[in-house]
Amino acid sequence: MRVKEIWKRLPVWLLVAISLTVTLYPLFWILLSSIKPAEEQYMLPAYGFPNSPTFKNYKALAGSMIPVYFKNSVIVTAVSLLGIVVLGALAGYPLSKMRFKGREFIRNFIMLGLMVPVFVSLIPLFSIYNKMGIINTHWALIIPKFGFALPISMYLYMAFFDQIPDSLLESARIDGAGSLRIFCSIILPLSRNTIVTVAIYQFVNVWNEFTFANTFISTRDMKTVPVGLNDFINSYGLRDWGLTFSAVAVTVLPTLILFFILNKQVMSGMTAGAVKG
Repeated sequence: MRVKEIWKRLPVWLLVAISLTVTLYPLFWILLSSIKPAEEQYMLPAYGFPNSPTFKNYKALAGSMIPVYFKNSVIVTAVSLLGIVVLGALAGYPLSKMRFKGREFIRNFIMLGLMVPVFVSLIPLFSIYNKMGIINTHWALIIPKFGFALPISMYLYMAFFDQIPDSLLESARIDGAGSLRIFCSIILPLSRNTIVTVAIYQFVNVWNEFTFANTFISTRDMKTVPVGLNDFINSYGLRDWGLTFSAVAVTVLPTLILFFILNKQVMSGMTAGAVKG
């Protein structure tokens, strides 16, 4: 029986092994390439271990603009996440638990935001931001994230809020709690996993965002990390791969750390609302 079980599970193990290889190989390649000297970048295969590993590439980052780009990315991401998480919860709660005229229409209208491509807004937004004078500012990147990220965030919140029994909220109202007190004392504590899921999901999108940053930011001191990585291309079109890979390794680190720490909450939040009891 033991042998039969092994043979039955073998296809699953092979599939898992292939998935892990495909997922982890790019990270493995980046880390190896980041500690290779310049002369070994082209001499050795991508998967080859360096003959003379060095951390000079990481030390060189301190003297580049990467710390400035990193700071800009942190500011844009922090403000965007704060707005998305808070506004998404505040909007999702009444649309899920309050009954008022036009509620279903508003819910459906907001969900249309999921189908609007980002690229159709670039020219209109550029024209508006140019008139407002916020081109080459953090707000030029923060405001679009609010608009395009709120629909999916509200959807995740509403999917979870719909699972909370109305009887629980009615009991709180009978005890004299108002809507704001119910939201802060009951809804938010129960929504921890969903809040973490929204935050992580949007963190990845905002941190890696390139299209808006490349369109609305032209001054060097306001660039974010994804756009700033192009600094390592010289005037002849050649790229300093050692510096590039070390910069990429540093910039993907926050996402990996957050996901590994909070992966259980993310999985729980993503499945919230999938099964109704």
